[in-house]
Amino acid sequence: MDTFEMLKRLLSQNEFELLLPDQTGAKEKNTDKTDIRLVYQMNDTIESFLVFKEAKMTGTYKEDYEGAIEASFYRDGDDYALVVRQEEEDCVVTILFKTLELETNLYNYGDIAHFWRKGYENLRQLEFRIAVLWDKYEYLGEAVCNEEERKLVQLAYFPPLNYTCYPAVSKQYIVPRDNPWIPSDGAFSLMKEMAEQVGDRKIKKWIHFYERYPYPVVARYLAVLLHRNAHAKVVDLITERLKKATSVYPNRFFGEKEDENIGKLLGRAEKRKEELERAGIHAEVLHEEPFTTAKDTLDFHVYVMQLKKGVINRKVLIEEISE
Repeated sequence: MDTFEMLKRLLSQNEFELLLPDQTGAKEKNTDKTDIRLVYQMNDTIESFLVFKEAKMTGTYKEDYEGAIEASFYRDGDDYALVVRQEEEDCVVTILFKTLELETNLYNYGDIAHFWRKGYENLRQLEFRIAVLWDKYEYLGEAVCNEEERKLVQLAYFPPLNYTCYPAVSKQYIVPRDNPWIPSDGAFSLMKEMAEQVGDRKIKKWIHFYERYPYPVVARYLAVLLHRNAHAKVVDLITERLKKATSVYPNRFFGEKEDENIGKLLGRAEKRKEELERAGIHAEVLHEEPFTTAKDTLDFHVYVMQLKKGVINRKVLIEEISE
């Protein structure tokens, strides 16, 4: 998909968020030519923008507007012109530009966590990471995914691990996909491979059964099996493969002083993890972080997720590490 098709796709979804550092509220613009960035996709895996090169913006743009927009696009001599009307505010902005380029910044998301839902947090975090990987793959394609990510993205089409069974966010925030209950052949193949690798014959047997009878009731039963002690190795293997695949990407940079403070928190978390593992408790160090190039309400938080054996099911305890 070329950049102009990306722009059309974004506008058709009623999305239009410009990055204008000096802008607050609604302002009129009539600037010299510069590069103007339009948010394309922002999540924990990527911060990407469509960049209007050698652009000049005129009219009025309201930064915090969230209503309907009306957009038109045409050539104006040697330039392109994009006209966007923010309907509910009756603000109209025009951007004249020479070319439209894509800017992508990829990040490590293997240890990212957002604890928006309680219960089975380890599986909800796994669902979240698979979901944001799917978003990256869906919007920007194979070029921004490594070979292992291109395999693991198939798990978005495995209902026992997607939002149908373990949603990381509340229902109103889920972006629905077509037929989320229908698994893919790639998902079946990958799950059988991992069950075989850890020697979990029961999970493998149920995946074969699910392949023959791909019904929601079977998916839900498999989802139940995934939070049991007996099948923890399968979940841990998926988690480790995802972490390894994403470790090739850089971490976000928040400035030397802030990164120094973050490093101290992560150091405390690693020590706590070591203490727990000496006591025989499986633990993971996770963190929540804001974006670096757009407004975000999140702060940086560090957690240790403890995974303990219950009578039948794994028990999850979340401990936040403070300064």
